[in-house]
Amino acid sequence: MKFFLRIACVTAIAIMPFAATAQVTSPPVGTAGMRDLSPWSMFMSADILVKAVMVSLAFASLVTWTIFLAKTLQLFVARRRVKGALARIAQTRTLSEAQLAFGKPGNVVATLLWAAITELRMSTDTLAEGGIKERAESRFTEILRAEGRVARIGMGLLATIGSTSPFVGLFGTVWGIMNSFIGISKAQTTNLAVVAPGIAEALLATAIGLVAAIPAVIFYNHFARGSKNYLELVSRASGAVGRLLSRDLDRANGGMLAHAAE
Repeated sequence: MKFFLRIACVTAIAIMPFAATAQVTSPPVGTAGMRDLSPWSMFMSADILVKAVMVSLAFASLVTWTIFLAKTLQLFVARRRVKGALARIAQTRTLSEAQLAFGKPGNVVATLLWAAITELRMSTDTLAEGGIKERAESRFTEILRAEGRVARIGMGLLATIGSTSPFVGLFGTVWGIMNSFIGISKAQTTNLAVVAPGIAEALLATAIGLVAAIPAVIFYNHFARGSKNYLELVSRASGAVGRLLSRDLDRANGGMLAHAAE
């Protein structure tokens, strides 16, 4: 009997380290039901306010890419039209020839041309060449300003998204972390399995904010350069139309002087 008791004691002593190891390494209760930390599951389990922040930032990102596609197409088509119009103007000698080449106003260069022709027709009873050019330049300036406003459509929204999205995402993060700390205090535990999901959900809002802000800033700078280059082309077209107007005035004044000399 004593022999068996000794064997039992030795066996118990030998098993104790393994039992302790199993207790330490065994998964905690509820590990099998740990929360999925994929972006979608974090969004679905987030607080309603954090969800609203994420949805608004996702919508802002969608708006950013929509503006990018629309303005890329807009500037491409506009630059192509102006370059083609400049090539046609270079082959004409008078405003009448240019009018026949363009027809009705369909782009900004044709609009500049018709503004010069209109001013010339309205000033047929005057001989002040400088006044005609000054009034034509005034018309050209108004057209250039209007074209600049059209070229900058959407850029203000890009600037707003790029500057505010990180702070909106940060607001969602702060709110989510605050809720996580409240949950930690209620659970009275600092276990990482309890702390991590809430903090991850909060940080997701900041990540979405950066996803919305970074492309918006890049696109804004890109379109700022593109709009500037386009307006420089329009300014060149304005100068070309002004030169045609000046030639017509010189021819008219030359013809009047020749008729007076006769």
